[in-house]
Amino acid sequence: MKTPIENKVKLLIVDDKKENLMSLQIILADRGYEFVEATSGKDALRILLKSQDFAIILMDVQMPLMDGFETAEMIRQSDKLKQVPIIFLTANMNTTDYIFKGYQAGAVDYMIKPLSAEILQAKVMVFTELYKKNRELKLREEEATILNAKLLKANEELEAQYNAIEKFAAELKKKNAELDAFTHISSHDLQEPLRKIQTFTNILLAKEYNNLSPDGRIKFDRILYATNRMRDLINDLLNFSQTNSTERVFEDIDLNIIIENVKEALHENIKEKNALIKTSIHGNVTIIPFLFIQLLENLMNNALKFSQKEIQPQIEITSSIVNGKDLNNTNLPLENYCHIIFKDNGIGFEPEYSEKIFGVFQRLHSRDVYNGTGIGLAIVKKIVENHNGIITATAKPMEGAVFNIYIPQ
Repeated sequence: MKTPIENKVKLLIVDDKKENLMSLQIILADRGYEFVEATSGKDALRILLKSQDFAIILMDVQMPLMDGFETAEMIRQSDKLKQVPIIFLTANMNTTDYIFKGYQAGAVDYMIKPLSAEILQAKVMVFTELYKKNRELKLREEEATILNAKLLKANEELEAQYNAIEKFAAELKKKNAELDAFTHISSHDLQEPLRKIQTFTNILLAKEYNNLSPDGRIKFDRILYATNRMRDLINDLLNFSQTNSTERVFEDIDLNIIIENVKEALHENIKEKNALIKTSIHGNVTIIPFLFIQLLENLMNNALKFSQKEIQPQIEITSSIVNGKDLNNTNLPLENYCHIIFKDNGIGFEPEYSEKIFGVFQRLHSRDVYNGTGIGLAIVKKIVENHNGIITATAKPMEGAVFNIYIPQ
């Protein structure tokens, strides 16, 4: 904020006669000046030692004890005062030697009495205007100095932040490389026991399948399906771990196909729980298919796991295209979204846990009551974020849960 420049300036008037001091004030009245009187040279010096912010000094030359010349010479010895202009006022300053002595003492001008009011007013106005300009310039320089100091400090802070970001980015790059390596190795290690399972199931399929009962064949087919699905999932995870987010392939796909894949994968669980699944899908959606299968599979598993006893589980999945401007959510830009609503009639949860449930390893119930790792909904949220979307959850105890998913289209 700029420091205000006051219009009123101070004038020091020095004369041993009160009537002369009064006369000067009358001549210069109503011009916004503040007058400070001194009745001797020593009095003037005493005043100037306390305050140096005078625009001009009007000083009589002939004063007892210390005349104007001596006073001016004393003033000029001070670094803070030597820039204050002095105008001598005298009736005797009418010779060249006398005038030269006045300038030598430090005066910038002189006036011979009787004073001309117009000339005095004009000369004082020139010096006071110059004083105002100098004072304003000084204040601007001070402001610039303060601003430069702030900018310097801000630049130092920005540099420190930039260095911290660079360090964090380097650490993050290293951690991502380690994570990619870990995922890659883990996935390959998982494939080894899976290959053995596939080998033995193929042997059984070739030699013993016809000897199985009809129910045994159904169960064997489920084993084959689960084995193939696990193989596909591992391959997808390998591709996912080695692919940057900008390289992930989005596809325009019918959401009904995704839901049917999920229902097939969870066939046994759905049958065991006698769950009813209702869908009302608007059509195609632009997504990463294998990630979205995992998303809906986690949500459906979650709904089946936390269903109410002695009540048939019901799951409703609906989708529609909406625009951000029509939604009461400031986090959503004004663009089109596929709005997916996943609703169940399970045990629900307290409203205050609507954010906590998406945390990794966050469980609202003990493992003695409900099994699970506490990762499922964290994976769901991460997948939604990988689609640049948003997910929210609302629920009430024993009244089910509702998940709202918004995926940009």
